[in-house]
Amino acid sequence: MKGKYLFGGLLMAMAGAAIALIAYTSIVEKPATVIQQDSSLIKPSEAEALLTSFQMQEGQVDFTYAAEQTVHAVVHVRTKSTVQTPQNPIFEWFYGDRYNNRPREQLGFGSGVIISSDGYIITNNHVIEDADNIEVKLNDNRIFKAEVVGRDPSTDIALIKIKASNLSYLRYGNSDNLKIGEWVLAVGNPFNLTSTVTAGIVSAKGRNLQIIDDDYRIESFIQTDAALNMGNSGGALVNTKGELVGITAAIYSPSGAYAGNSFAIPVSIVKKVVDDLKQFGEVQRALIGITMTDVTSEVAEKQNLPEVKGAIITEVKGGGAAEEAKLKVDDVIIKFDGTPVSTSSELQEQVTKHRPGDRATITYLRGGKENTVPITMKNVAGSTSIVKPGMGTGVVFGARLEAVNSSDRQSFDIDHGVKITELNDGLFKDMGLRKGTIIQSINDKRVNSAEDVRQVTGNNEKSLKSIKGVFPDGRVFDFRYGN
Repeated sequence: MKGKYLFGGLLMAMAGAAIALIAYTSIVEKPATVIQQDSSLIKPSEAEALLTSFQMQEGQVDFTYAAEQTVHAVVHVRTKSTVQTPQNPIFEWFYGDRYNNRPREQLGFGSGVIISSDGYIITNNHVIEDADNIEVKLNDNRIFKAEVVGRDPSTDIALIKIKASNLSYLRYGNSDNLKIGEWVLAVGNPFNLTSTVTAGIVSAKGRNLQIIDDDYRIESFIQTDAALNMGNSGGALVNTKGELVGITAAIYSPSGAYAGNSFAIPVSIVKKVVDDLKQFGEVQRALIGITMTDVTSEVAEKQNLPEVKGAIITEVKGGGAAEEAKLKVDDVIIKFDGTPVSTSSELQEQVTKHRPGDRATITYLRGGKENTVPITMKNVAGSTSIVKPGMGTGVVFGARLEAVNSSDRQSFDIDHGVKITELNDGLFKDMGLRKGTIIQSINDKRVNSAEDVRQVTGNNEKSLKSIKGVFPDGRVFDFRYGN
């Protein structure tokens, strides 16, 4: 009897194994069959990425394809700039005035991403700003001099170009489709170590860190736990298909080294900025003419909102698109052109995809009622026309103005002002001001931003009566006009 049970059990086990094998074969063969049938519809790069993933065991993710595609398209960006020696009373006592304000060479480094075979490269604005010389080293060790095509401090994106051809480059992915928990790779040059690949997951989207010092800053970072360090800025964040989904820009750390959080500018913002810089030489920034903040639980309770989501309007700019659309303070924007927005950062990201003159719809809550209105976006000058180089955000009277940083404050012993970082034809150039000049007051009123300069002058050259500041060599000036 015992032998019969054993033999019967063996037969049942063999039958079960056969059934399992048949089921397994049908499951494994089905995707392969689908790929064969639809191969004409799949791009070669996508097919290779898919086949690679099918070769992996369940639960594993293969990064080799994405890494191989990316390392050849990520470059090492090296800069040289001239800065003034910080004032030091002890050294001045020993060496006299010849020590202070002596120019010295400063070296910098970062990363960049090749986006076309003819040498267009994306990097961070903070990597190349104030640089007198930019050099790019490719993954194959070739070195090229780079020229600046355009910069956008508002998004911390810069576009540079080298004279080369047949270069490996990355294709744009879709950062809007990224999901929390999705795997991504970061590729860059931390600590001058070229072609370094790290992996992580998307930890969050739409982060606003308030780290960009600009009147029209756009921050909607992708947060990941892929390790970044000094030198990664301007590098690539890619998905497992090797598509560019972000430009790495910052880490959040109490020590200055990687501490588990890193941030990238989504490609939805990057692509628009880069396209504008290539086509127009200046970002065509669409504005809806409001200041806003995130909805809090207190606001939601006060306005009896169904959810703690949306961007609440705190100010409506006169003559702007929002005023024309009859939007008001305390309106809560919940959708832009049909896309739901949960925070002010998400709203910024959606608006940034557009240009002045574009039309869209805004859905908002007022008094518990949902309304949708059409809106025509404007540029920084309040019109819908194309913004020419030297007229963009942060640009006044032909000069691009940026708030002084901590290094400027220390070097020139000042506590406020705006610095001329680019100088084109216009009033400031006609006055003899140079790149690197710091403006501290206009018409005897302190200025800390380009917007301050616009407000003090009414954006009218004839209203400028006085200007005070510091030249790049440290000399103080105080020019006065008229009576």
